Amino acid sequence: MGSVTLKEKYSVIKGLVRFVAPLGLVYFAEYFINQGLMELLFFHNFFLSHAAQYRWYQTLYQIGVLVSRSSLYCIKFRRVWIFSLLQVVNAVFLLFAVRFQFLPSAWIVLVIILYEGLLGGAAYVNTFYFISKETESRYREFAMATASVGDSLGIALAGLVAFPVHKYFCSL
Repeated sequence: MGSVTLKEKYSVIKGLVRFVAPLGLVYFAEYFINQGLMELLFFHNFFLSHAAQYRWYQTLYQIGVLVSRSSLYCIKFRRVWIFSLLQVVNAVFLLFAVRFQFLPSAWIVLVIILYEGLLGGAAYVNTFYFISKETESRYREFAMATASVGDSLGIALAGLVAFPVHKYFCSL
């Protein structure tokens, strides 16, 4: 088996856009929540301190990711773009929740953060599953490595956007 040519790489990358773009978007929305909004979702009249609320948000997020990444043997979702759409809705909802402080309890945020982890983990596992199944074996390693750029790019861009947004909310 010879090396993959530049033309073949371009063709593989073109075919991956339908997976990588939704994966990047879901991770952008997810890490925008985690890096820019989560710390600001604090409830004074709750039995957990600010730090404890944040730790529980992070814990439930990771539990959601673990559960959904482990669910591939039970259920598979071919339309990974749905996870992106739902995660963007999640991010916009939480952005407004931070700005207008309309959520009555941390319990609601705990559920939303668990859901956020479920969406992100499901997008990740299904994206890589379908790439592995739909890519010729000759190109599979290159395709999997290239697809991982989608989530990394989404995370990096979320961090860049989260800085000024977080700073803005802290200045209110």
